[in-house]
Amino acid sequence: MGRRRVAIVPHTHWDREWQAPFEVVRIDLVDLLDGLLDLLETDHSFTAFLLDGQTAPVDDYLELRPGADERIRRLVASGRLEIGPWYVPMDEFLVSGETIVRNLRLGLDRAARLGGAMPVGYLPDNFGHVAQMPQLLRAAGIGHAVVWRGVPAAIDRTGFWWSAPDGSTVRAEYLPCGYGNGAALPDDPAALTRRLAAHEAELGKIAVDGILLMNGTDRARPQPGLGALVAATNQAQDEYELVITSLAAEMARPPTDELPHWSGELRSGQRAHLLRGVASTRVDLKQAAARAERALERLAEPLCALFLPAARWPRSLLDEAWLELARNSAHDSISGCSVDEVSAAVRQRFVSANGVADALGERALAELGASMADAGPVVVNTAARSRSGLIELVLPGDENEPLEGTQVLEVWPALLRDDTLDAPQVRALLGRIRGQDLGDGTFVNGAELAHDARTADLWLHTDARLSPNPVVEEVKRDLYASVGARPDAGVRVHIDRRPSRRVLARVEAVPGLGWAAWAPAPLEHPVVVDSEASMGNGLITVAIDRAKGTLALDGLRDLDRLVDEGDHGDTYTWSPPAHDTVVDEPETVAVEVLERGPVRGRLAIARTYRWPERVDDDTSTRVGARSVVVTTAIELRAGERLVRVTTSFDNPCRDHRVRALFRLPVPAATSLAECAFGIVERGLETEGGTDELGVPTFPSRRFVSAGGLTVVHEGLLEYELIDIDDGRAWSLALTLLRATGMLSRPTTGHRRSPAGPPLPVEGAQMLGPVEARYALCLGPTDPFAAADDALLPLLVTTADGGGDRPRRGRGLEVHGAEVSALRRQDDALEVRVFNPTAVSTSVSLGGRSGQLVDLAGRRVAAFEGSFELGPWKVATARLSDG
Repeated sequence: MGRRRVAIVPHTHWDREWQAPFEVVRIDLVDLLDGLLDLLETDHSFTAFLLDGQTAPVDDYLELRPGADERIRRLVASGRLEIGPWYVPMDEFLVSGETIVRNLRLGLDRAARLGGAMPVGYLPDNFGHVAQMPQLLRAAGIGHAVVWRGVPAAIDRTGFWWSAPDGSTVRAEYLPCGYGNGAALPDDPAALTRRLAAHEAELGKIAVDGILLMNGTDRARPQPGLGALVAATNQAQDEYELVITSLAAEMARPPTDELPHWSGELRSGQRAHLLRGVASTRVDLKQAAARAERALERLAEPLCALFLPAARWPRSLLDEAWLELARNSAHDSISGCSVDEVSAAVRQRFVSANGVADALGERALAELGASMADAGPVVVNTAARSRSGLIELVLPGDENEPLEGTQVLEVWPALLRDDTLDAPQVRALLGRIRGQDLGDGTFVNGAELAHDARTADLWLHTDARLSPNPVVEEVKRDLYASVGARPDAGVRVHIDRRPSRRVLARVEAVPGLGWAAWAPAPLEHPVVVDSEASMGNGLITVAIDRAKGTLALDGLRDLDRLVDEGDHGDTYTWSPPAHDTVVDEPETVAVEVLERGPVRGRLAIARTYRWPERVDDDTSTRVGARSVVVTTAIELRAGERLVRVTTSFDNPCRDHRVRALFRLPVPAATSLAECAFGIVERGLETEGGTDELGVPTFPSRRFVSAGGLTVVHEGLLEYELIDIDDGRAWSLALTLLRATGMLSRPTTGHRRSPAGPPLPVEGAQMLGPVEARYALCLGPTDPFAAADDALLPLLVTTADGGGDRPRRGRGLEVHGAEVSALRRQDDALEVRVFNPTAVSTSVSLGGRSGQLVDLAGRRVAAFEGSFELGPWKVATARLSDG
């Protein structure tokens, strides 16, 4: 028997931000890479170094060391410095599937410019893995994965075959002792040999074809003298053959036969912390992520792709917005298990990305409005399916002019004002006009300036809706110059506004990825508020229990029961205190009618609770009491079966969890939850271990269904099936808030060892305003359609007429699959679709032809008009005539 192989992969695990903000962490990064580049260039026994499977550290380094790009390129091209394929190591469950793809594509593209990406899906510290990850890796040309957390007890080897639901399979290398099993190796050959023997005994029969030692850990620098140590150890004993190698080279060795197989997601906590509680930590970050992803994926990109000329595709602006989302997808960033300064930076990046997306969407809508042949409101649908729904319009006229099928929200009477202002007053007026916004819901849509030797006249034509007009800025500049040149002259200001009203209306069957001119129409299923505590629309009835403040939908009672309970865990793990006080009944309930229809009905429930103030650390007991008023707005729209719920309160309490509970129409043994590019079915239990209990809370992206109830939500990612009797659950719990004050505790009731440093994180207590948005739907439901209806608004722009676009049409037809992205790539329209079902489908693109491409942009196959998409498959189509 020959020597047993020990593959040593030098590496560092680099969290861009976690225990400290990025700017502080980068100081160490610069020192690390300065030394690493020198080492790799001078010590050829140090054959390779793995930069954590990402490229962001290289970009962050080159911002401060721009002259090092050629050195890095040479080392990457030679295989001695491994970067990519990811941009950052993301959390796979807390961001959208599209964000995962953009992160991967960004990493691949950036690495290609620096010498090439490592062809291994390195995922060493992610908090579990989505079911579709093997398919995404294969679609990028990657056949290997390296994982640690989430691997179930059923996998009894360090190598296994891992398959996605569609059958795509990669060879996965399991790191049973984590990514630091070879950190800080003893510098004495005899001591190193003893450590290898101990580690081999620890692995036991699980080891496949030798030992993989990951020589590094968090923010580790290269181990000095490693090459000499390996040579000396090989000479000093004959049990092991040590070799310093790259991860790519080691994974490329022939796989061993008869490896075990696993299909689907990896979410076990049996042998490593899964850290399930991150799904509900700092819920505001998850909500911000949901909004920003929707703004880019479902609004800005499709709007710009469909309605802006190809030459004006705002690539650089969109790339910058996506870069912000990619950075935020890093597992310690989006999870909220970082210091408060990091979460503040994450929050601001989402704000920045949202701002870019909103502005670009407005630009594309204005372009559509300018191209319409007829004047008037135009409704836009950025989903691929035809949709009906509610819109908000600003129309001319007053409340005495009835308009069929609408509901008046606000009326602005006609306004006519004539004043003579001196120079300071004119400057104050101009200072109030931000762009064209005069404030108080009034926009300046036209302006003229006339002046003679002694006086000037300014006409401002205003309205309650904005019509972009560059002339307004020109007039403002001219007036500034005029009063500057003649500060003693007066200006006669004439402001006019026609009467107008803000109304709600329902629009029917707006084409998918298309538009339709709006015209008044009668309501087929108007909302009627029957009493002070119930309403219906002929499709569904909502009633409020005045004693409990809960809802009943079509007679199904006890929906939206709020439960407050203690949390003596940390940002990683929910853990109840030893002595908990659970509050599940309000002290008082008040119900108020906010809107009576016919387009929208809204009821407000004010529930007053007395919640414990905090958990006492010494006794693990909830203590104190604070009165909290929780306001829940219940909304029902004409023609819809969805009931929308917005719950808000000012949180004064610490160390607690608030959940909304929903009684199921029928008891359920499983749940169906949206995950990246599909739906995953889960049971009532989850695998835990001796160090971390298997608490069966699970993540969902936008919806979860069980027992005939579908709950759609915005960024409320954590749910649990509860009230279990005889193997079936009678209720579903949705976490609205989890408040904790420690990044990590040494131990909790649900976890026996630390997951991070014991740092206080006051921001994670979530003190202050909290708002949660979700929607309920009973019976058989297309959950993707329900999510679009609840979360993706129909948009409205105003056309002045004079263009050549018809009153109704589509920018692109897509039938037969869900659409994840529509954008321009390489001067062509590109659409990414997925099939979330177990049956094949034909994807029709309205007769358009093109190429199917993989996630690296390489051509796979041509198609004419349509293509087949197998069960659970993801495909990217690039149109040749776009």
